[in-house]
Amino acid sequence: MGRGPWLWLGGYALASFFAFPQLIAGVVVDLGAAVSWLAPACLWMGLRGASPRQAAKRAFLASLVAHSAIVHWIWIVTVVYGHANPWLGVLGPLGIGVYVAGFAAAYAAVAAAGRLESPWLLAALWTALEHLRSFALGGFPWATLGYSQHLNPALLGLAPWTAVYGLSFVTFLGGVALAQATGEWRGAGRLRAATCGALAGVVAFHLLGFASGALTPSDPGQSVRVAVLQGNIDQGAKWSREGFERALSSYEGLTREASAAGAQVVVWPETAVPGAIGSDPRQAGRLEALAEETGALLVIGAVGLEAGPAGHRSVFDSAFAIDPRAGLVARYDKSHLVPFGEYVPLAELFGSFFEAVARGIADTAVTQGPGPRALVLSAGGTSLTVGLPICYELLFPDLVRRFVNDGGALLLAITNDAWYGRTGAPYQFLAMTALRSAETRVWTARAANTGVSAIIDARGRVQQRTRIFERDWLQADVPIRSAPAGGSFYTRYGDVFAWSCWAVSALGVWQSHRRRGRGERDVR
Repeated sequence: MGRGPWLWLGGYALASFFAFPQLIAGVVVDLGAAVSWLAPACLWMGLRGASPRQAAKRAFLASLVAHSAIVHWIWIVTVVYGHANPWLGVLGPLGIGVYVAGFAAAYAAVAAAGRLESPWLLAALWTALEHLRSFALGGFPWATLGYSQHLNPALLGLAPWTAVYGLSFVTFLGGVALAQATGEWRGAGRLRAATCGALAGVVAFHLLGFASGALTPSDPGQSVRVAVLQGNIDQGAKWSREGFERALSSYEGLTREASAAGAQVVVWPETAVPGAIGSDPRQAGRLEALAEETGALLVIGAVGLEAGPAGHRSVFDSAFAIDPRAGLVARYDKSHLVPFGEYVPLAELFGSFFEAVARGIADTAVTQGPGPRALVLSAGGTSLTVGLPICYELLFPDLVRRFVNDGGALLLAITNDAWYGRTGAPYQFLAMTALRSAETRVWTARAANTGVSAIIDARGRVQQRTRIFERDWLQADVPIRSAPAGGSFYTRYGDVFAWSCWAVSALGVWQSHRRRGRGERDVR
């Protein structure tokens, strides 16, 4: 094999890396809306003519390089803040890269075995496997192709119908069609009908997305003034006794500033209070007094504890709601935990090799909450139903939509992105959060300990944002988009589009093998 395929696959890896926001020399480089089309184009060029075995090998290696580079920040999570052995900091990105590369290899092997050429069928197969990556072995959908289009207003308009998977489909469709069209111009001199149809389809999807965005129900007159706080508390010091007091005092000061500016709801980030609110009456009393003083509903990230038999305690990553009149009124416990960060999968097998990176929360694994649910709260005398997704949960479209399907009129998202350091990860995570608003058609107020904190509208557009690693706060009058205004098709029906891609892929592969079988019989 010559160098040609590997040059194309190198192009795929490079395009995949720059398809998502990266922080380079202190500057955010976000080229995805343009560069992302090149990734599937280069992949198709690098795989054409290969046997299933060759195609799987090429795709696996190219994806391994691409996705290990994209999640290079795992080193900071594990070694800098998790204090793990450096070898784990190297194995972490490689392990995730292997996981994602397995799906790319499966795509390549199936496409080569079935001799699939239709851009529509190839895009459906790729999208189906990205959907599988969102839940297989717990799921890790970071750097799903569709997120690269988070600045494309036309394709964002598809999200309320298809979730991020529709954006992946159109991007892959356009990339493969671009590669095939270029090859046809150089060779036969004309486009095949399927390629021409795919290019027309990309244009049509953009028009449909524009129309969907234009038809988004207007924001209702009812709104609530929400502030999100960014304390910029050092991750390495917050869990000490001195760090606890420093963190709490900082957020108390920011809360008073925000409430003086009229905030009715004040949102603190994930584990902004490095301790357990519910089990310490002094901490709870201090926060309840703050809510009463400011008159604001406080939503605070902290540790949840529940006593069990024989002195055993269950530890939760929680969000607490503190009403200015009624005190502590509700708690939501994170239900989708970070593997090897908040718990160790198959602990009996891996427990002697791995420890939870999130050692600041507990000496034992974090307990999984019962699942997403909306909370009915009160802000400024107005009833308010909210979803409170916590950090890692924001990666999962189906999970977040269930907050809204349960009645959530807005999302108050809390996270601690300090783990990622000064990398592109906080900006990539912000793009994923923006898609959650676009999919559900509700606003999101996002509080992050070190940034990026943001206010995101119902079309997935970031209206306000902070800089990372700065003490700051944002405030906005956020519309309360209760159903049906907030009830998008995706909110109500879930992954219909993704499962349709599965059906199309299965039918296309079956038809391809059937045609090949007929051809072999005709030859005999």
